[in-house]
Amino acid sequence: MAVTYVRREEWGRVVPSRDFIPRNTGGVTIDASNVVVGRCGGSMTYAPGPFVGTEAVAQRRYTRRTLASRAQLIYRNVYLPAGEDLTAATRAEAAWLWSGRNATVAGLSAAALHGTQWIDAGEPAELTRAMAGSNDIVIHREVLTDDEICTVRGIPVTTPARTAFDLGRRGELSAALMRLDALAHATRLTADDVAPVVAAHRGARGIRGLRAAVALMDGGAESPQETRTRLLLLEAGLRRPVTQIPVFDGYGRVFARIDMRWPDLNVGVEYDGAQHWTDPRQRSHDIDRYAALAARRWVIVRVSAEMLRYRPWVVVERVVGALRAAGCSWLDECGVVSRFSRESVA
Repeated sequence: MAVTYVRREEWGRVVPSRDFIPRNTGGVTIDASNVVVGRCGGSMTYAPGPFVGTEAVAQRRYTRRTLASRAQLIYRNVYLPAGEDLTAATRAEAAWLWSGRNATVAGLSAAALHGTQWIDAGEPAELTRAMAGSNDIVIHREVLTDDEICTVRGIPVTTPARTAFDLGRRGELSAALMRLDALAHATRLTADDVAPVVAAHRGARGIRGLRAAVALMDGGAESPQETRTRLLLLEAGLRRPVTQIPVFDGYGRVFARIDMRWPDLNVGVEYDGAQHWTDPRQRSHDIDRYAALAARRWVIVRVSAEMLRYRPWVVVERVVGALRAAGCSWLDECGVVSRFSRESVA
C-alpha cells in the first residue's frame, strides 16, 4: 500500500497533535483529523500517529476489517497505522486517547512529548488522573496545579519543571540524573526553573534525592553515558566540569566541541560511543580531530562503555593524571578518591 506524508503547512490545514498529514493528490478527500484521509493513485493515504478505532470507523476512515489488517492495537480501542514505529512519544499520545482525552501526560511520557531522547518505547505510559490503569499504563493520582500543566501537540502534559520534579524523585541518583540531563537537553530546563515546584511540594517523597539530582543537572550532556561519566568524576571528588566547549580554528570557526572540561585547563573528557570505534568514516574524522586538538595543546581523556562499566577507576586515574600534568592548582585540595578501587588516585 502506498502511503504519502507531507508537512501540515503544505496542505494548509490545522490538525491538532499532528506533525504530518497526507497530501491530497486527487480523488475524494475525507475529514483529516488523524487517519485515512484520501486516495493517492488508487491507494489509501494514512496520517501517522495513534487514533481511536471507533471514531475512525464511525467517520468511515477505517472499517472493522481494515482496522485488523492495516492498524496495530496499542491500547483498548486505540490503534497505530500498520508499519509505523511505536515510540515513547506515540505511546504517550495513545495512552492519552485511551483515557478519553481526560488525563494529563506525566513522567517519562511527558519527557518524551517534550522531545527527550533515550526513552525506551517499551516503558509503560504515564498519566495523572483519578482512574484505574492497565498493565501498560501507570496512573499517578496526584493533584497538579494549573501552572504545572502545559499543552504539547494539543495534549495536556506536565511542564518540563514538573516533569523534572516527578522524574528526579525516582530511583538512585545516577538514574534520576540521566533522566534530568536528557530533559534539560531537550527543553533547556534549568535548576532555577525547577526550584518553584520543589518549594511548592516540600514534603513530597523523594525530595532529598530530587534536590541532589537537580543540583547536578546539566543539559549539555548529549547521552546517558556522558551523564554517567560526569557523575563518576564528581563522585570521585573532582570539581564540576563545564560541558560542550567549542574549540575554534585559525579562522574563528568551531571545528570541535568537547564533552566536558575544567575552566582554564586544556584537559577534556569525552565519551566515545560504538560508532567512534566501528565506523571507518567516523574513525577517520576522529583521527584528524584529535590531531588538531593536540596541536592546540589539548589533552583529551577518552572514555568507552567498557571502561565505565568494568574499569571506572581507570577513568578517574587518567583524568587526575592529565589534570596534574596540566598544572591543576586545585587538584590536591579535592582529595580525589576512587570509590571503586578504594585507593587515593591524587
